[in-house]
Order: sequence, then structure tokens, then C-alpha cells
Amino acid sequence: MPGWRSQWHLVLLNSLTCGLEICVAAGITYVPPLLLEAGVEERYMTMVLGIGPVLGLLFIPLIGSASDQCNSSYGRRRPFIWLLSLGVLVALLIIPHADNLAALLSWRGQTFQVGFLILGVGLLDFCGQVCFTPLEALLSDLYRDEEDCGQAFAMFSFMVSLGGCVGYLLPALDWSSGVLSVYLGGQAECLFSLLILIFISSVLITMTVSEEPSRGNGVVISGSSLESGTGAAEAGRCSVPRSCCYLLKRKPRLLQAGRLLCFLRTCWLVTPAIFRSYCHVPRVMKQLCVAQLCSWMAVMSFMLFYTDFVGEGLYEGVPSASPGSLSRQRYDEGIRMGSLGLFLQCATSTFFSLIMRRLVRRFGSRWVYLSSMWSFTVSALVICLSKSVVLVTAMTALTGYAYATLQTLPYTLTCHYHKEKELYMPKRITKSKRENGITANRDSVHLTAMREEEEEDEEEGLLNHKKRSPDQQPLFSPGSFEQLKNGPSLCPGAVEQEEAESGFEKRGVGLDFAILDSTFLLSQVFPSFFMGMIVQFSRSVTAYIACSALFGAVAIYLADHVVFDQKDLRR
Repeated sequence: MPGWRSQWHLVLLNSLTCGLEICVAAGITYVPPLLLEAGVEERYMTMVLGIGPVLGLLFIPLIGSASDQCNSSYGRRRPFIWLLSLGVLVALLIIPHADNLAALLSWRGQTFQVGFLILGVGLLDFCGQVCFTPLEALLSDLYRDEEDCGQAFAMFSFMVSLGGCVGYLLPALDWSSGVLSVYLGGQAECLFSLLILIFISSVLITMTVSEEPSRGNGVVISGSSLESGTGAAEAGRCSVPRSCCYLLKRKPRLLQAGRLLCFLRTCWLVTPAIFRSYCHVPRVMKQLCVAQLCSWMAVMSFMLFYTDFVGEGLYEGVPSASPGSLSRQRYDEGIRMGSLGLFLQCATSTFFSLIMRRLVRRFGSRWVYLSSMWSFTVSALVICLSKSVVLVTAMTALTGYAYATLQTLPYTLTCHYHKEKELYMPKRITKSKRENGITANRDSVHLTAMREEEEEDEEEGLLNHKKRSPDQQPLFSPGSFEQLKNGPSLCPGAVEQEEAESGFEKRGVGLDFAILDSTFLLSQVFPSFFMGMIVQFSRSVTAYIACSALFGAVAIYLADHVVFDQKDLRR
């Protein structure tokens, strides 16, 4: 399609990305005052803000892998996007009306209001952050060419930065003096009503524009490859364990309950295998994820505590001072100036997102990644040493370059790895038994036995009750449990055979995107636990920025070992 139509299609496709970032940025920015007003102490407030990232670390790999295996008629990614979007919408309804919900349910104690607030905050942060994973995988599915993928994720980064700009500005506006606040109930109700309207609109736009290949169209996406015809049928049969399908095929009267029980047991048994797949990622993904983790820790350590650094470090304010005192006024002024710096950071990130594709095309991915982290580290060092508000704000704006890079390059590199799996993701050598030149293992033998039994039953036209009664057939036989233990795939025998024929490891791009997103969540969890102790030990808020600069220096070293192209494989 023409250039302007392609760009406009990308804008519409990423509208949910922008809407999510607006809601998360505005909601999480406005939540701390609500928690403090409800009586939550400051030390517990930071723990509440860490609920979402911790839950995300647990469920992101499940969602990423499940979206790779999904064969829904609505597509692979969209069912998960719908579900997580519903969670965000529920959270936006709960947070401003926590006191009304407590009163409505006759729970008038303050504890229940706090409980509703914690529920809303955790749900918003969890669903909002996790929803980016299927959105990223959706972009990868729709734009498989390397150049198109780079353009898609550049627009993704632009919409995230744009959403951050809007999200940081909305809570700064005075909504209580407007006409709508009279009908809606106040500042918080008016703000969150606007967020709900923005979010619903963005969800409808993205879900209308996105069109995924589905089984209804005769095409199934399995793992990271498109299959049709016989391959599609095989992929469909591999979506659940054979023993489970065996029961459903033999006992129609238990069809509905059996499917639900089969799905629940499958999720329960496959969970350890999916988490184990985190330890068996290809070498190129390990190097990328380690560099990404350290880079995000540098950026998030800076962003999470920057406003406090400006308020206490530059303006020498005291957050615990009495309201109206000179020290408290200085601190509040510093917080506003810090918010301005973060807004400029998002604006800079928006600009670099627009030109990211040109930078990569001209200088290469390696140069862009390393230069962005160099600029971030130097900016953080200048901020540590300077007392000038203007210089500190200018350096803060420059850190937006690294923010835009981390939202774009790692995902385009992952798409590049999956496009050339034979080169970047060679198959793992597994232990197996060879008999008469044929590789055999317990999983393949079990599947072969199951297949032979089914063929015999089909020829006879009835089930042999003497051999095996349907009532005694378990949902999961020991062999199928071993299949789930040996890897994240639900049909390991077939997958191993396919890997042996293709010469590369079968991995879904959704799982690898989930691993990348987990590094972002980890970068929020670590500072929340350790930064407070470091600042308390050093007795200076400058330690926030100093640690950020240190992480940036380590990230530069690790990024130099990332595989950006084929030449790096020979290093």
C-alpha cells in the first residue's frame, strides 16, 4: 500500500498501545495520592506499586506461550488482548470508586476501601503492562519482513512515547473546576472517566483494524511458521495432549466438561515446562535479554526516582515537612520541575521513535543501541555532578533517546532472529536412543502406541471395553505427563522430529517477546527493593542517579556482545 496509507494503518493498529500507555501513566501517577489519602503509609505504598510487576513476571511467559499455541477463530493474539483490556477497564472503574464500592457493600471500614484501591492498582498495572506482549506479537505476525517489522516497532515506540506524554499531562490539569466534575463527582472521577473513554476508543480501533490469519481462513500459525492443509490439521491436533483428545473422542457425553477439565489440567501441567523454557533460550536471545535487563534497570532507576531526586537534591526540599512550610514548598516545586523533565524525556523519545528507522538504516543497529546507552550514561553522570536545574532538565530530555531505542531495537532484533532461525537459533542436541538407525524416545513411542490404538478402534467401529474402559481412561496418562515435562511444546515428539528436519529450534515469537517484557518488569522490581536501602546507607538521593549511571555503563559492555547481524556470530 502507499506510504501514507501504510503509516496511517500503523497508527490505527497501535492506537491501543497509545491508549494503554495513557491509562497506565496517568493512573499510576494519580494513584499514590489516593493511597496516601486512604491512610496507606509511604513504605507500604511502594510495595503496592510492585504488585503488578511481580504478577506480570509470573504470568507473562504463560500468556506469551499460550498465544503462540492458540488456534482460535478470532486469531492467536486478539483473545488475550480482549481479556487483558477487560482487566484494565475494570481497574479504571474500581480505582476512583473504591469508597463508593465499600459503602455499597456495607463495608464502611477504611480497610476495605484500601483493599479495593490495592485491587484496582494491581489490576491496572498488571493487565496494562502484560497487554503489551500480545500487542508486540501481533505486530510481528502482521509485519514479517525485516524492514516492515522495523517500521512497525518504530511506530509502536512512537505511540508509547506519545501516550506517556499525554498520560503525564492529564493528572497535572485541574479537572475539579470543569463542568463535568459537578456531574461525575470530582477530580478523580472526571480524570478516570476520560481515561475510560480514551481506552475504549483505542481498543475498538485496534481490534477493528487488526486482521489475523485464523483457522477459519484455512491457515493456522503454529509456533512462528504459517501452515496450511495437512500441516494445519496436524497443528490443530497438537494443540492439546493426545490422551485428552482420546477421551473426548471416545466419550461425547462428557464433551463440554471434558474440554474445560482438559484445558485446566493442560495449563497446570504445562506451566513448569514453560518456565523451564526460560532457561533454554538460544544464545542470541540470552545475550539480548541480559543487555536489555541491565539497560532497562538503568532507565527505570532513573525514571522512578527522578522527581524525588529533583525535589530533595536540587531544590533541597523536605517531603515530610508540614504543608505550607518553606521546605515543603521547595519540595513540591521540585516535583513539578521533575515532572516537566520526564515530559521532555517522553517528547524526545517520541522524536527519536520517528527517525529510528532512518538511524538504523544509516548507522546500523549496533551503533544506535550503543550510542543511546552512551548518551544515557553520560547524561546521568552530568546530572549527578551538576546543580543547575536547566542543565539537569536538558540532560533528562536527552535520556529519551535510550528510552525510544529500548522500545524498538530489541523487538526488531527478535523478529530478525525468528526470520532466520537456521542461522540464529540452531536446534539443541537432545539425548535419545537410536535403534536400527531410527531415533526413538519415550514420548514418540507413547504417541505411536496411542495412534495405533486409535486406528484399531476406528477399524472395529467400537471401543474395546476389555482392554480399556472409557471411565477408567485418565485425562492425562503418564506418557503425556512426561511429554509436558520435557518441554513447553504439547507434542514434543512431533516437534523434535520437525526440528531435526528443519535444522532449527521451534520457538514462538510470543514467548521470546514475553521474555523481553519480563526484563522490563524485573527492572521495576529490583529498584523498588534495593534503592531505598542504598539511599538510606549513602544518605543522599544522588545515589538514585549514580546507580542508574552504573547500570548504564554495565549495559554498554553487555550490549557490545549482542548479536546484531551475521558478522557478530563469528566473534
